[in-house]
Amino acid sequence: MKQVRPYPQVIVTHKAACSLKAGHPWVFEGEVMRTEPAPTDGRAAANGDLVDVFEENGTWQGAGLLSERSKIRVRVVSRNANDRLDKAFWARRVEWAWQHRVTTMGTLALPGCEPDTTCCRVIFSEADGFPGLVVDRYEQVLVAQVGTVGMGRLRPLIYPLLLQTLRADGQDVRAVYERNDSPSRAKEGLPLEKGWWDAAGAPDSARLVVRENGLSFDLDLENSQKTGFFLDQKYNRRAVRQIARGRRVLDCFCHVGPFGLNAAAGGADFVRGVDVSATALDLARENARLDGLDARMDFTCADVLEYLPELVGDRRRLRAEGGPFDLIVLDPPAFTKSRGTVEHAARGYRQINYDALRLLPRGGYLATCSCSHFMTRDLLAKAISQAAHDANVQLKQVEERQQAPDHPILWGVPETHYLDFFVFQVV
Repeated sequence: MKQVRPYPQVIVTHKAACSLKAGHPWVFEGEVMRTEPAPTDGRAAANGDLVDVFEENGTWQGAGLLSERSKIRVRVVSRNANDRLDKAFWARRVEWAWQHRVTTMGTLALPGCEPDTTCCRVIFSEADGFPGLVVDRYEQVLVAQVGTVGMGRLRPLIYPLLLQTLRADGQDVRAVYERNDSPSRAKEGLPLEKGWWDAAGAPDSARLVVRENGLSFDLDLENSQKTGFFLDQKYNRRAVRQIARGRRVLDCFCHVGPFGLNAAAGGADFVRGVDVSATALDLARENARLDGLDARMDFTCADVLEYLPELVGDRRRLRAEGGPFDLIVLDPPAFTKSRGTVEHAARGYRQINYDALRLLPRGGYLATCSCSHFMTRDLLAKAISQAAHDANVQLKQVEERQQAPDHPILWGVPETHYLDFFVFQVV
């Protein structure tokens, strides 16, 4: 590289350089050989700074954000040496991210329903070039989660750009709520906090009613999981809606009820939602009432891992819960968040699918998924196959799906592919 750049430098190993060349944006702590001051003014690197990454042989590998307390020491944001990492650079990134949502989701709304971009993920961290930043849109409110010190420092720049870009496209977006309460922030030395970003104004409440797939949802942005809802299953919920007519549905790990509500909206005779969180079920009941579906829905507060075997072993309990069921939805939380616990997680996925298959009759349907990138598509498929073998049934695949396109999968970065979803008929 001939040009002199104004950033401190991080010198990395050949192994790290090979990973960067393959497309992965992370440099790990053990791959950093040393840091050097900026060549223009001698400025030393500070936590959260933009830095240049050089291989030990002097080859420039990109520019990224430094995290001095994280095992992921640098997250690369650009591999173009001509990029000026200024306001215009981040404005382009925001524009590209929003246009991706408009392009991939803008024409997919159900007939007579709201545009699919009124509730969607606007920024998906590394997949959109904003490492450590997630931003979800719930109609007039953006909910942001910042997980890295570099993105924390860039918030005052990026949030206004988001509001500006959306408003320029005619979107009515009025406020930003920050859910910076993930325990993973401790790895970056960041405090846990949540609340309205004052520069955009603060509505009276963090409760709001939004619509997705033509259904109303009462969301608690302050206290619900993640950013308040799980937008990544938007189109998978439609897949369940399409096969629900005339069926009795068991929606396991139902959270605030989106799969069950879609099933009921699709004409299910009855839906039983089950979740361990009483708070989530209160919202699920309210959502059923809001959508006029409460007469065909009921909810049970229970641990699904215990609940399913109880139904298998007690037919009287099964009937009391509204069964027998001929469509079961399994949408569990991630059973593993590390590579070291994948084998244990696989046993968990195998068990819940086995229990569900024992409850389903021949001709019934199973919708099942995993939301952990460590539990790869092939590992999940193996667990489901073993469950079918153990239950002495055969599965006819209806469809295989992934996360919605507002959660884009960036090739070369396997962490961005985390959701796999299957629909089967039991034969």
